[in-house]
Amino acid sequence: MVEQSSVEATVFKGSKDGSLKESKIRLGPLKGDQVIVKITHSGLCGTDVHYCSVDQGLGHEGAGLVEEVGPDAHTLKKGDRVGFGYLHSSCGHCRQCFVGFETFCPSRVMYGEGDFHLGSLASHTVIREAFLFQTPASIPSEYAAPLQCGGATVFNALETYGTRPTDRVGVIGVGGLGHLAIQFASKMGCEVVVFSGTDSKKKEAMELGAAEFHATKGLSDLTQIVSKPIDCLLVTTSQQPHWGMYQSILAPSATIFPLSVSGGNLVMPYMNMIMRGLRVQGSLVAARAVHLKMLDFAARHGIRPIIETFPLDREGIEGAFARLEGGKMRYRGVLVAKE
Repeated sequence: MVEQSSVEATVFKGSKDGSLKESKIRLGPLKGDQVIVKITHSGLCGTDVHYCSVDQGLGHEGAGLVEEVGPDAHTLKKGDRVGFGYLHSSCGHCRQCFVGFETFCPSRVMYGEGDFHLGSLASHTVIREAFLFQTPASIPSEYAAPLQCGGATVFNALETYGTRPTDRVGVIGVGGLGHLAIQFASKMGCEVVVFSGTDSKKKEAMELGAAEFHATKGLSDLTQIVSKPIDCLLVTTSQQPHWGMYQSILAPSATIFPLSVSGGNLVMPYMNMIMRGLRVQGSLVAARAVHLKMLDFAARHGIRPIIETFPLDREGIEGAFARLEGGKMRYRGVLVAKE
């Protein structure tokens, strides 16, 4: 049996006044299939902003190296490159776990719901081996980190709910989620139609794989500019769109996926939903089987987040949050640890 040690980790946490706090914690000795991961890169997600005023470890898009494995960890070894996302654990024996929807396990441990002393904005973390993902050799860790949540979120909506290569996929917003949605949907063979406020991101969206681009600022009717109906609509903006305007360009039985975090109620024109047979589908991050597919798909098709890098220290984290909250990030922030 390998003798278990403990590691002192630096963890950056939120606080009630919204300021960034730096704490030291001791990780280990390990139990079960727990694994200590040395963080080399951490993505910064819009969801993290919502936890800045909570006393918990920040960050959930982690990439790094296995530092130490617990007694029941059997597939990973020291030095392996791995990543982790929103989900840290599940019970493994409920109906949701049995059918591969462990993201909805009633006993799940998820970012913001548990493991409050841990996060990816840290020097090290502890995650169960069963919820770590080996990073494909062709994906550098700085690109792998944002895929753990941003990539998993958009891919899950497309893969889990049956999007087909013959579908026209609409993407509202070209940002942290939207620029990844364009890439995944286009590489799946879909015709991608992008909606953004202005033309400022048109060239980039077309290069990422969009077939159509429409600037919507000041418009109240899209029926005259969209060439054909949309089968699947991914909403990636931080604010809810004008639902009636978009319902009018959807095909019968089309599905709407609200993917970003937004407060308030979801209010849509009622009869449009009924008469056109539209669906609104909630979609969380990917379950593990879909997460693995996402990484494999991204590696095979060369899908890469567009990133800006910052040092993984207090100054770098505060600068990254300021840029994200100011709407200036293009498009995923990545914190990089010192070697």
